[in-house]
Amino acid sequence: MAEYTFYTHPMSRGQIARWALHEAGADYATVLVDWASKPQALLDINPMGKVPTLVHHHGGHDHIVTECAAICAYLAQASAVDLAPTAEEMADYYRWLFFAAGPLEQAIIARSMDWQVPEGKSGMVGFGNYDLTVDTLTQHFADRHYVCGDRFTMADVYVGSQVDWGLAFGSLPEREPLRAYANRIAARDAYRAAKGIDMGLIAEQQTTK
Repeated sequence: MAEYTFYTHPMSRGQIARWALHEAGADYATVLVDWASKPQALLDINPMGKVPTLVHHHGGHDHIVTECAAICAYLAQASAVDLAPTAEEMADYYRWLFFAAGPLEQAIIARSMDWQVPEGKSGMVGFGNYDLTVDTLTQHFADRHYVCGDRFTMADVYVGSQVDWGLAFGSLPEREPLRAYANRIAARDAYRAAKGIDMGLIAEQQTTK
């Protein structure tokens, strides 16, 4: 049995988790989830039926991890300590990991859904407003290569995926620091390997429809 069981769909946030698994060099088995008929094994461990869901078979127990940011952080601690933060990197690592999972994703979703924050209510939402969120992210990468500085960490898998997807689909504006960051992460071997698997699966699904 593989060390990890990975429930995913290639056209989902599962792409983030697959990249993290490859960065960690993890031994994993993939279970592809059909949106219309989710396997009971997935629903048993994650009643929401969301992907990605990761099962770590370790020490005689099954450890269930959901939510992409949590999966990235877990894999760093469990299987890739070299991608976990040092003491000096910890503040940036957790700050920007949760910034991307919280304010950044909220801002992008709100904009894409055309949800308007009522005047005077910006303090009640986690992102304030879209422009402030994007400006904050851009400023962070104006003088550094990765989330924690010059060294790639597992936080870059999650933050980098948000930037990569945002630029690809136009939900983030083209800004030089963000584009340069996206180009750096896209050059990584693990990124290319994981992306190649998911693109291949998407192509297979499209040809069988």
